[in-house]
Amino acid sequence: MGFRAVIITVSDRGASGKREDTSGPEIAGMLEAVGMEIIGRRIIPDEKEMIRQMLLEWCDGGDVDLILTTGGTGVSPRDVTPDATREVIDREIPGMAEAMRRQSAAFTPHAMISRALAGIRGRTLIINLPGSPKGARENLSVLLPALTHAIEKIKGDESECAS
Repeated sequence: MGFRAVIITVSDRGASGKREDTSGPEIAGMLEAVGMEIIGRRIIPDEKEMIRQMLLEWCDGGDVDLILTTGGTGVSPRDVTPDATREVIDREIPGMAEAMRRQSAAFTPHAMISRALAGIRGRTLIINLPGSPKGARENLSVLLPALTHAIEKIKGDESECAS
C-alpha cells in the first residue's frame, strides 16, 4: 500500500498502565502485512477532548493517510470516541461503518450497539474500531480490500473507479 498510518488506542485502563494494549499491536500487524507504515501509536484515556485533539494533531500535521482508533465505540458513558471523531471529520463514510457492523453481527449480537464511525478530515481517513483485539481484527479485515482505493481517492486520484 505504501501509506502512512497512526493507531490511537482509547482506554482508561490502558492509559493508566492497568491493562496491556493488545488491540493496537494487532491492528499494526495487519497494516504492516499489507505494506502500510505505522508512524505513530498512542494510548490515551476515554476523554473526548483528548481524543479530538489527538485526531486534529495527526490529521492537520499533514503526513498521515490513515488514523485507526480502537476502543470507546460502544454505549457506556465513557465511550466517546465516535463523538470526538464526528466533531473533527469533514465528511462521513457510512458504508465503512455499516460493513464493520455487518461483519461483527455474524459473530455477536452486540455489534448492533457499536457507534463506530469512518470519515475524512482533509486528506486523512479516520476509522473507529472496537477495543477488543478480536473485534478490531474482524472489523479491519472487512475494510482492508477497500482501504487503498479509498485513501487514493481521498488524496485526489482522479482515475476511473471501474474495475
